[in-house]
Amino acid sequence: MSVHAGAGELRDVQGPSALGGGRRRFLDLLWLMSVTEFKRVYFGTVLGYLWSLVRPLLLFAVMLFVFTKIIRVGGEVEHYPVLLLLNIVLFTFFQEATTNSVTSVAAQEGIVRKTQFPRLVIPLSVVLTSTFNLGLNLIVVLVFILAFGVDPTWTWLLFPLALGLIFVLTAAISLMLSVLYVRFRDVAIIWAVAAQVLLYATPVIYPLSIVTGAARHLVMINPLTPIFRQIQVWVIDPGEPSAATLAGGAVWLLPAAAIFLGACIFGVWIFNRDAPRIAEEL
Repeated sequence: MSVHAGAGELRDVQGPSALGGGRRRFLDLLWLMSVTEFKRVYFGTVLGYLWSLVRPLLLFAVMLFVFTKIIRVGGEVEHYPVLLLLNIVLFTFFQEATTNSVTSVAAQEGIVRKTQFPRLVIPLSVVLTSTFNLGLNLIVVLVFILAFGVDPTWTWLLFPLALGLIFVLTAAISLMLSVLYVRFRDVAIIWAVAAQVLLYATPVIYPLSIVTGAARHLVMINPLTPIFRQIQVWVIDPGEPSAATLAGGAVWLLPAAAIFLGACIFGVWIFNRDAPRIAEEL
């Protein structure tokens, strides 16, 4: 008895894509998961969201003491305390969002396996939850900035551009890490170390102006470096040299721009490629 070609043939059945279910459903789920997680974290606590300020404020207090009383680097920078606080709050957002996103998809194994769920919602909801914390923390930072005598200038209008760049890079890295962790559990350990290295490879606790020679070009390869430098120029002191000036010309910013763009493209590509197969890997 002959068997018709293709009869009984087994074929792979792909799971939902990164945006499976339509754009409207994706946006509704993203907002719902983000708000729910934000409320869950602080529900029942005495201080509520103020706990999100404890970590950056403690780090700020320690670093301020070290770099103004011991090493005395901050004494050379105008309004160093508010610059340090702003940098720590921004970097804490980046570190918190990316670190929490590593295990985010694997932690939602039940949802991923049993429902037609748009996979992209999971890591992006982690980033959006951290963005809520960032927005509230920036209100406190603004109070500090004004209290320390920093005068508002038109360059403050450029600050959202810097925030947007940090958000895009954070989201792209979060996508990449969350989907890679499904296959390689070492990713969590590797990123924990890498995020700590990035804290010192980015001008968060020290001014970029004190880094000279080849070391400055090396630090400039980090895509966060020019962003943080421009934040200092746009928000704290418009009279400071720009990132391009300190780099020795805009051409020296091209490696950082290439890494930024490459990370974004790779993050989106690998998540979109692996999203339909995540349930199989878990």
